[in-house]
Amino acid sequence: MPANNSSERVLQARLAAHVLHAKVADPAGHTAPARKAFLDRFEREVDPDGTLSEVERKRRAEHARKAYFARLALASVKARRRKAAA
Repeated sequence: MPANNSSERVLQARLAAHVLHAKVADPAGHTAPARKAFLDRFEREVDPDGTLSEVERKRRAEHARKAYFARLALASVKARRRKAAA
């Protein structure tokens, strides 16, 4: 059944996560492929041709990852500010 609003979607997602983790012996292992794909994205972003050394690629990927999360944090601050002003 589709959720009607954001608070219902949050509760449905939380419920689904609890059900999944009650059934899976290793929750971190269950999500490991998704985490690896997410982190590999940054390496591909900084070195699409695979020409950098592994050390340099990882260094740049770490900065790209930090920039990604800094952008999310900035967007969150702006959204909260807009919501407070409304």
